Amino acid sequence: MELSRRHLLAMGALGATGAAALAGCRRGGGGGGTSGESGGTGTLQFTWWGNEVRNANTADALDAYMEENPDITIEPQPGEWASYWDRLATQTAGNNAPDIIQMDMRYISEYGQRGALLDLAEHGVDTSNFIEGTADSGMIEGALYGMNAGINTPMVFANPEVFEAAGVDLPDDMTWTWEDWLEIATAISDSGAATGTQAIIASDALFEAWLRQQGKSLFAEGGEIGFEVDDLRGWFDLGMRFADAGATPSPSAINEDFTKPLDQADFVVGNTAIAQYWSNQLQALETSAGTEFRLLRFPSIEGDALQRAAWYKASMLWSISAETEDPEAAVAVINWWMNSTTAAEIELAERGIPPNGEISAAIREQLSEPQQRVSQFIEDIEPELAQTPVAPAPGGQTDVFLQRHATQLLFGDATVDEAAQGFYDELSAAIS
Repeated sequence: MELSRRHLLAMGALGATGAAALAGCRRGGGGGGTSGESGGTGTLQFTWWGNEVRNANTADALDAYMEENPDITIEPQPGEWASYWDRLATQTAGNNAPDIIQMDMRYISEYGQRGALLDLAEHGVDTSNFIEGTADSGMIEGALYGMNAGINTPMVFANPEVFEAAGVDLPDDMTWTWEDWLEIATAISDSGAATGTQAIIASDALFEAWLRQQGKSLFAEGGEIGFEVDDLRGWFDLGMRFADAGATPSPSAINEDFTKPLDQADFVVGNTAIAQYWSNQLQALETSAGTEFRLLRFPSIEGDALQRAAWYKASMLWSISAETEDPEAAVAVINWWMNSTTAAEIELAERGIPPNGEISAAIREQLSEPQQRVSQFIEDIEPELAQTPVAPAPGGQTDVFLQRHATQLLFGDATVDEAAQGFYDELSAAIS
């Protein structure tokens, strides 16, 4: 979702003055300070976005926590993605933010750098059993503004039935390259069984993977862009080679696929053989498709999976409002949420694979079969991980900008040079 004008205006109302005011204007129903081991006393507000399953799981977990900590009352504030961020921006600007906030990587820099979130590291957050690198997702310029709520990683999914119909072998994902992807997808398209692959050109996750393999990144420390216009030209050139070879759908079909619900996506209904999604989408994809997909690593430039610069992304994060009256009680809730088997057995993998390695291992057999495969995949790729990416700069809607300029390029409304410069200029303006 692109930031709405109302969201930007509400967040802008914080500014330097609003951030400074937070220190002296603490709202909340909590009691006095509590230790990190205690649930504390009083009332905490807890907000999240989600679906029916997540809402039910969250309510059950909150009930379990209050049963273990009867002196704490937690008031739930569920929401839907479409309206969640406008509401949170308005609450934050009005010094009335919920104590505990389900946060997204897209917005954590915006809220953190405006002084709206607590530095969790200063208040006893426990990430001691987290898998290496997973706690870093919520780190913004030395402050931990979010606790990873679940591991996610970009993946490539392949439909074995389409590969078989096309007479094409599935790739070896330990050795395949971007050129191999192009060759395989072209062969599938040429077979007539299906179109070879979803368009890679508009995937910000794949663009980031390609950049990282060249020592670049989407964003650098300090809220800076981590790549140059020439890098965009190289990426768009690669994407257009897929299009020119017929390895991807037509521009109109690609554009239409952007707007389809997941259960109607071209990959899900068998119109394309390969697609990029995130690991936590596997179960929904297979449920919708009624078939089992093959999980693949995204390719590397050199044909060596150990050089592909993989990463773990937080599917979402737990943050705490800088306004909370009882930070220790709020931290105690998320410490319990991420480090107790009670919470994990309720949540399972609904918010992603638990970043606490001990907890992840303890609940793996309770996961659904697709989630078990994802859990194993996440464990298997640990040797292939590189540094955790820097969180997007405020306003850095790379997915929105990339889709717009890639679409113009695919339809012939812009040249590679124009699309690359347009994307870079729009991103630069957005984060300035």
